[in-house]
Amino acid sequence: MGTIVMAGAAVLVVLGFGNSLYWLAAAAVLFLYMQYGRSPSSPPSARGGSSSGVVPGDYRAYRDRRDKQAKWERRYRRERPFESRRQEREKKGR
Repeated sequence: MGTIVMAGAAVLVVLGFGNSLYWLAAAAVLFLYMQYGRSPSSPPSARGGSSSGVVPGDYRAYRDRRDKQAKWERRYRRERPFESRRQEREKKGR
């Protein structure tokens, strides 16, 4: 992905010799790629000594996401009882 972005920026820079607006576009593309396009580098996790292979931080994050999802589902059922009952009937009918 980075190669495509760099090649596109290079093309915009070359085209910028005729129209400087392309230079601004190249700068914007590179800025957006650096800001949002790159995935954060994660160091390799050391799993030595753990028989299950589960890293506690990963499980804690999973548990937080699961609890948050359950909270939103309970709120949805509480605020929209007719819609949630209809969805349950559809789910049982399958």
